[in-house]
Amino acid sequence: MRGRLVTGNWKMHGNRSANASLLDGVLAGMTDLAGIECAVCVPFPYLAETAARVASSKLGLGAQTLSEHESGAYTGEVSAGMLADMGCRYVLVGHSERRALFGETDGQVAAKFAAAQRSGITPILCVGETLAEREASRTRDVVFRQVDAVLEACGAASFAKAVLAYEPVWAIGTGRTASSEQAQEVHAFLRSRIADRDSGTAANLRILYGGSVKPGNAAEIFAMEDVDGGLIGGASLVAGDFLAICRAGASPR
Repeated sequence: MRGRLVTGNWKMHGNRSANASLLDGVLAGMTDLAGIECAVCVPFPYLAETAARVASSKLGLGAQTLSEHESGAYTGEVSAGMLADMGCRYVLVGHSERRALFGETDGQVAAKFAAAQRSGITPILCVGETLAEREASRTRDVVFRQVDAVLEACGAASFAKAVLAYEPVWAIGTGRTASSEQAQEVHAFLRSRIADRDSGTAANLRILYGGSVKPGNAAEIFAMEDVDGGLIGGASLVAGDFLAICRAGASPR
């Protein structure tokens, strides 16, 4: 059976003091967690401190983006090799905010996915549609296009060392949440798309849901057959909420 993963995305929030307190709370509450993997993706300036704190724990460390370039004159960018050197196990690739606010293209996302894997980091590939695209019945076309860019560039076998995350853009930070059935439908579409190329890889691929998951709805969403955990935004900034979501993910499907 596929393992479960719950990843917190702290985005551009916090400071050293607040992040230390948040991390203390998460680490303290992980002692009774079993049967699930948990990780946090923190802003670049706090990677070193977070890496030191989680080194002896079960909490995985992730970054929020990376450069597709391995080195060179790319001022302000951070390479996969640098992230690996900091102890990152995961990195978000193609988050909707990177696509919408920073103009990351499908091709660039695929290049970042490949760069992460070359350095031994597991990419969490984010895909999802806007409200306008959903209302135009284009959800499947959009997420397939985003996944296909990586399939063409890296091959289906690359997903054996990756995580996929479905984040409906219309349900991020809006208070709106896809129903568990809506999440399951898109997750099943995504798994079938990978299965068209490699059924074995698809069967073992972890697909996370990332759209306003909270303690109150996590168990219902995580109970779906093709939902293997969550990519948690705002709720990951409150230790108790994040731990409650992790516990929901640890429950049997």
